[in-house]
Amino acid sequence: LVGPPGVGKTSIAMSVARALHRKMARISLGGVHDEAEIRGHRKTYVGAMPGRIIEAVRQAGTSNPLLLLDEIDKLGNDQRGDPSSALLEVLDAEQNSTFRDHFLEVPFDLSDVLFLTTANTTDTIPRPLLDRMEIIELTSYTDEEKLQIARDHLLPKERRRHGLRPAQMKVTDDAIREIIRGYTRESGVRVLERQLAALCRKTAIRLVEDNDLDKCVSISRQNLASFLGVKKYRHEERESESQVGVCAGLAYNQRGGEILMVETSLMSGSGQVVITGQLGDVMTESARAALTYVRSRAEILGLDPRFHRKVDIHVHVPDGATPKDGPSAGITLATSITSALLGIPVRNDVAMTGEISLRGRVLPIGGLREKLLAARRSGIKKVLMPHDNEKDLKEVPAEVLEDLEIVFVDHVDEVLP
Repeated sequence: LVGPPGVGKTSIAMSVARALHRKMARISLGGVHDEAEIRGHRKTYVGAMPGRIIEAVRQAGTSNPLLLLDEIDKLGNDQRGDPSSALLEVLDAEQNSTFRDHFLEVPFDLSDVLFLTTANTTDTIPRPLLDRMEIIELTSYTDEEKLQIARDHLLPKERRRHGLRPAQMKVTDDAIREIIRGYTRESGVRVLERQLAALCRKTAIRLVEDNDLDKCVSISRQNLASFLGVKKYRHEERESESQVGVCAGLAYNQRGGEILMVETSLMSGSGQVVITGQLGDVMTESARAALTYVRSRAEILGLDPRFHRKVDIHVHVPDGATPKDGPSAGITLATSITSALLGIPVRNDVAMTGEISLRGRVLPIGGLREKLLAARRSGIKKVLMPHDNEKDLKEVPAEVLEDLEIVFVDHVDEVLP
């Protein structure tokens, strides 16, 4: 199960165990860097003990438990061996019927065990190990999904933990929406749960201070700041008016989707190109590819073919303290640069995402659901995206698409008009 933190990967594993009526044991692999943790120690060593797999089966008390291998992407390795290599046999259905633990020294049949693993990313998992697993991606929640989870599960749970009755504390849906937007920035619901816990604590204090335990504390959007303080986050809003050289892109990171403004400014100079905003290598290369495309189309765009020798071009992506990387800002960069060179403003209600090739082809991107969520939240009306991503729209909830006009493009020549 691969997904950002807090989306319920471990909870799903527990639910699967309950549904199958199987005993469950959890093995946390975060920071494990000794092969003996998986395979056990030989009995010749002082303090020898079985590995975590055999120990978990013993703890479950059955030969067909559900074993949850948590945080498998955080495995390390050092001079004591590589635990991920030891897991190759454990997770291979063809081989694990004769798994040998060094402590037991006899083959043990793991073929009846159901293994579930969780990870935040597959990038750090070795390819041979990944090949033995079926990958199920868990995406981030929409604001409406978070609202349902908070109202039906998190709030009752926190009330119980803080000894409050439902009659003592009422939280409106608008207040929960405001917490989601202004006090959390995450894909899952962990921070949301902590903010609801803070509301419960403040409510308990007010009840005791007023010496009236039958009173009902009502929390609405208007009085939320008196409980949680000023807003911690502001989501990037679209520009209030169309501007030259400023174009809205869509980005995806571990916290979910967000809108990314790209700014381009021109100065008379000798053809220098400056790219700022703490961009990674891939995004810097996208900016160079976008500029090369614009130069190759100079004649068609009505530009002087030698324009690059007379001006310095500065491309900046604001929020400079936040590292940004990835290829999906290609068409945003190309549009921003073209807008600055032609002096034509970019529409402020349009956002775009797509990788760019040197010939101007628009290539597919990932994280579509989160990007469209960010566009809708920021008041964007129209989103341009690669034609190859049309199939991915089936995975996006209808509520996200209802206010958005989606336009599919194959080439930057279709984007600019």
